[in-house]
Amino acid sequence: MLIDVMRFSDVSSAFDYRAGDEILLQIANRVLSIFDEKLLVGRVSGDIFGLIFVGRYNEAQMYSRYQHLIEHFKTPLYTNDTAFIADFNVGVASHRDYTVSVTRLVSLAEAALKQAKNNQHQNFSFVSDNQNSVSGRGLALKADLTRAMENHELELYFQPKVDFTSLKIVGAECLLRWNHPLDGMLFPGTLIEAAESYNMMNVLGEWTMARAISMLQKLNQQGINLPISINLSPSQLYDTNLVNILSELITSHDVQASMIELELTEDVALSNSLMVKRQLDDIRSKGVQISMDDFGKGYSNLSFIRDLNLNAIKIDKTFVLDLEESPVNIAIVQATKLICDAKNCKVIAEGVENLNQMAILQKIGIPCGQGFLFSPAVSFDEFIKQCRVGDFSHRIIDAGDSADQAS
Repeated sequence: MLIDVMRFSDVSSAFDYRAGDEILLQIANRVLSIFDEKLLVGRVSGDIFGLIFVGRYNEAQMYSRYQHLIEHFKTPLYTNDTAFIADFNVGVASHRDYTVSVTRLVSLAEAALKQAKNNQHQNFSFVSDNQNSVSGRGLALKADLTRAMENHELELYFQPKVDFTSLKIVGAECLLRWNHPLDGMLFPGTLIEAAESYNMMNVLGEWTMARAISMLQKLNQQGINLPISINLSPSQLYDTNLVNILSELITSHDVQASMIELELTEDVALSNSLMVKRQLDDIRSKGVQISMDDFGKGYSNLSFIRDLNLNAIKIDKTFVLDLEESPVNIAIVQATKLICDAKNCKVIAEGVENLNQMAILQKIGIPCGQGFLFSPAVSFDEFIKQCRVGDFSHRIIDAGDSADQAS
């Protein structure tokens, strides 16, 4: 059984790799505790665990164990005083031949896990040595999503983008949070999964855009004129009403289009879809900024990047976190900077957590970034307070003092 933690990137995006490791350790300990049979458990890769059940088990019996796993993890995990409800894609492989190689068995399990991931409505897949059979459960979160939107349980948090030289806030990224009536503040991964599964992503995306632009208007009314970034889902780019909706929101809230930046994931931006290209051109024609998020995380098609009109590229945090130990990561960041200079677009670093990382980025020529060195995502009211302070020089002084004490 291969267990892939869904939406695990929400944790590392909101906090840091230490919080991610803490969540993974909690998951591993829970898995060990909920199965009473003899079991081998190991971490196969980043957020994927492998479980080996010894004995004769059919598909129904393994599905029962999967259900037991899911039910148990409905109780939230906690890190940094924030709840995270873990959900999983699970692939199970069975082989009757006791002489089967480990490689063959793992290969079957990976095939099953891929099936579970590719099916929007099923998170469990079972594959044996002589058949490909899939069973599973449909997501049951549509009611939760509808209620959350109707009862104002969703909230936007703001993570500031900071100029490395002046340490002043130069913008902010809007991030969705869910004020669950029972479990408190949650990462919205399960809600997003439900929205994608039930074709409600456009509704959730429109709510997010409307809320973000409304908050931009409130910032302007308080004399705070900073651009904000809004994450755009893949399905929204295939909504023919997207540009009209965006235009109406800009007009009704009387904000400048240039103060709005839509962030696309790398795979969406590089989808090579004619409709996506047309939508992006129409959005840019309205004055709205377009940026590529998590650059380098996937498989960047450089020839397509060459032809894609972008206002900014954000370097994925995985390259920033290991800057101090990885010359290759430094080279990747340098290459990204060269690409951005050639395209005459901004470059922003994600996941900046310490002074050494910021110093390396500055040396390369990266002008600004976001991360825990400055601030996690905070509530709207807290973000206004940060803007009133004006810069993060106090945080840098504190970080420097802490580094001196540690050394």
